[in-house]
Amino acid sequence: MNFIRREWRALACAMQFLTRLPVATRTLFDNRDYANSLAWYPVVAMVLGGLLWLFGLMLAEPLSAGHLSSALVAAILLAVWVLLTGALHLDGVADCADAWVGGFGDREKTFQILKDPRSGPIAVVVLVLLLLVKWAALDLLLSSQQWSTIWLIPVLARGAMPYIFWRLDYVSASGLGSSLVAGLSSRRILLSLLFVAVTTVVALAAQPQLLMLFAAVAILVYLWWKRACYQKLGGFNGDCAGALVEFVELGLLLSWAIYSGYGL
Repeated sequence: MNFIRREWRALACAMQFLTRLPVATRTLFDNRDYANSLAWYPVVAMVLGGLLWLFGLMLAEPLSAGHLSSALVAAILLAVWVLLTGALHLDGVADCADAWVGGFGDREKTFQILKDPRSGPIAVVVLVLLLLVKWAALDLLLSSQQWSTIWLIPVLARGAMPYIFWRLDYVSASGLGSSLVAGLSSRRILLSLLFVAVTTVVALAAQPQLLMLFAAVAILVYLWWKRACYQKLGGFNGDCAGALVEFVELGLLLSWAIYSGYGL
């Protein structure tokens, strides 16, 4: 019973942090709950992906009947995507965009900008471009009727989160991230990564080319992000982690749309 209660607390904690979905609990989470919740991030991501898939399914019939355009449906799905997460990771993109550009290679200045809640023009431009490319990619996937695996994108993007908190250098001494790092369990993280790997292979077993494409793009985005984080900060913080989620989602959607557009 204690095991079930502990895991429920961890799942509820992950759900509360990553989404705006109502969680039926009045529990006050402690540092152990936050650390344990990290392993549940891919499961919460699957819930997010499943909800996106359901919204797409509801809009598929009017889309195929010509009552709605693929551009409008793509805009609705993207809006739902952002609302379900409360724009949590977009905030990380905005902060990183301002800090990485405005820091001019100065680590202390970069940290100061990251702590500033205000967004500058660079952040606004990057957010607009990111959302625009996501919308265009969704539009192409919907028009080519290749969107049914959309639920896997959030899973892959958040599947990297347990790994980076486990293996990379967290450079902020405060915030939620420090709680995540403090009580990490290697066994839980490995189980979480195994869940992501098995889910991806099963979902794309009939599409080996798309499986290889997703794996290659996710790895390339991760390596670029890691290099940028260590150059700018000597590690990563919560904003950087949120930015990674958005960058992986963007890379996967864009590469999938191009792959679909060429009819591969």
